[in-house]
Amino acid sequence: MSAPPAPVSFRTALRYWLKLGFISFGGPAGQIAMMHAELVERRRWISERRFLHALNYCMLLPGPEATQLAIYIGWLLHRVPGGIAAGMLFVLPSLLVLIALSWIYMAWGQVPAIAGIMTGIKPAVVAIVLAAAWRIGSRTLRNGLLVGVALAAFVGIDLLGVPFPLIVLGAAVVGLAGGRWRPALFDLGGAHAVAADGSPHPPALIDDTTPTPAHARFTWRRLMTVGVAGCAIGLAGWAGLALVYGPDGELPRMGAFFGRMALLTFGGAYAVLPYVVQHAVEQYHWLDAGQMIDGLALGETTPGPLIMIVAFVGFVGGWTHALFGPDARFLAGTAAACVVTFFTFLPSFVFILAGGPLVESTRGDVRLTAPLTAISAAVVGVIASLAVFFGAHVFLDHGAPRWDAIAIGTAAAVALLRYRTGTIKTILACALAGLLLSYWHG
Repeated sequence: MSAPPAPVSFRTALRYWLKLGFISFGGPAGQIAMMHAELVERRRWISERRFLHALNYCMLLPGPEATQLAIYIGWLLHRVPGGIAAGMLFVLPSLLVLIALSWIYMAWGQVPAIAGIMTGIKPAVVAIVLAAAWRIGSRTLRNGLLVGVALAAFVGIDLLGVPFPLIVLGAAVVGLAGGRWRPALFDLGGAHAVAADGSPHPPALIDDTTPTPAHARFTWRRLMTVGVAGCAIGLAGWAGLALVYGPDGELPRMGAFFGRMALLTFGGAYAVLPYVVQHAVEQYHWLDAGQMIDGLALGETTPGPLIMIVAFVGFVGGWTHALFGPDARFLAGTAAACVVTFFTFLPSFVFILAGGPLVESTRGDVRLTAPLTAISAAVVGVIASLAVFFGAHVFLDHGAPRWDAIAIGTAAAVALLRYRTGTIKTILACALAGLLLSYWHG
């Protein structure tokens, strides 16, 4: 049997995480597959079983699971500095790309060619959201009770206006009760397992039998130290913004809102977007519904986690409100995008660096995972409500159907669900269709 690979230097790991940040297209499933192929199959930095162990932990947490998985593996390899570096390099390229695209969008978005492209992309976004609801629903809604939870969530958020945090809380209560009285209904098995061909793997650097590193063993002191430090960093960041701009300023308001949002992102970015719409669009007016749809399209076509759409929301809010004056809109948008990104991702670092060993020790107990299964079911209804919200803005014009948008959206849905066409290919095709239609009508 071959020997395990040599220890990985910190510099080598940095190069890999930076590369991953620039090529991590395809959403969380694609990003996790990339890490599996590279870190398990090719480089053998971590074994299959340990990789899945880390992934299952990340799936239990709110926040972007692919980012958290990168933080986790970086942390196992090189302690806290390794986890921080892995997470930052995973996110930073996406932030820079989105700032550039957001600037182009705000400065030149009314140019006819760009407007035509966005007209084609918007129906594709509705189809993408519907496809996300279908994928999650087919994996999660395994029985009538979970279907009922999804329907209740849809009615609650779309028809009754129930806030998203209460939807999450209600689903968690159902899961707690169900995990106690009917646990079999909430046991979904290995829905998130990564496929393997079954052939034996040569030993990895962090192998199945490798003892848990000292820095990854659970102690209450480490949990409290890292947890308090993470909270202190977040509070200090918000206090600094409040001191400079006042507690009611837009930047402190963005920091507080997106910090709260980060604690509610069970089920991925699509699940929390209705919560973002309720506040960013309808309450704080950082952007309008059309811009929100455009931002989701930009987020789908850039590397990094989809939740990075929040950087677009921050940029547009900073630009629209001219936080630093009418002549410094780009600077205001960039500052807002950075603030939003910091507060969105800080909890993910704290969850991994502080709570990893504790959460791992409870994995596999259905009484503890049942609330998250119920939340996942509610997420299906929430995502469906997001599709309804977007569809009303894309497919109707003052109540009249927009047949060109309906045709593009239908074609995109067929491509995604029937032929499993990639998201980026679908968006590019719809963008081309929108551009051609704009010239046809022009």
